[in-house]
Amino acid sequence: SGYLETLVDHVEELPPKWRRAIHTMQTQSSRMEALITDLILLSKIETGEHTVDQVPTDVEVMLNQIRNDAKALSGEKGHQIDIQITDQRLLQGDSSQLRSAFSNLIFNAVKYTPAGGQITVIWTTNRDGAHLTVKDTGIGIDPVHIPRLTERFYRADPSRHQGTGGTGLGLAIVKHVLINHDGHLEIQSNLGEGSRFICHFPKERLVERPPESTAG
Repeated sequence: SGYLETLVDHVEELPPKWRRAIHTMQTQSSRMEALITDLILLSKIETGEHTVDQVPTDVEVMLNQIRNDAKALSGEKGHQIDIQITDQRLLQGDSSQLRSAFSNLIFNAVKYTPAGGQITVIWTTNRDGAHLTVKDTGIGIDPVHIPRLTERFYRADPSRHQGTGGTGLGLAIVKHVLINHDGHLEIQSNLGEGSRFICHFPKERLVERPPESTAG
């Protein structure tokens, strides 16, 4: 990977016939790095090697940070990414794991929503607990695939994944993060009608915000 980066930096000095090959190798190298990173993270989460740190997490601050990254990922595609917060309480859990789960869902929405599409992230609560909803106006998923989407490497339609750079592990990571936080993932989607991914957390994981603390 390091050698490829050096070659790409000087690609104009290479014969034209090599330029495409170098760029292709770098793309595949980056994908393998991402795959290894996700496999290590998923392995730690599944085996319990990564102990869940029980600390109050400010979901609003975290979502705003992820939205900034999602806007960068969107780039010229110009997705509209809105965040709606209806409860200021904090979520007890591991902020690193929660960030991985939430960012996977939001980045997926960006990847599978056509340019100019709408992505809405909603954090709300009711008597059953707390719920994070990521809703998009994307390509949607045939409901027949939904029961298997959280399996490692499962592809609802491989042809749709070729240009996204995904590892096929994102939803598996989300599933196991939620299990570690006594929650579960709900998926609602139809082809051509967008998707809705909902993370459900039990009410016991909600904690009051300290009086001196305010949302960023």
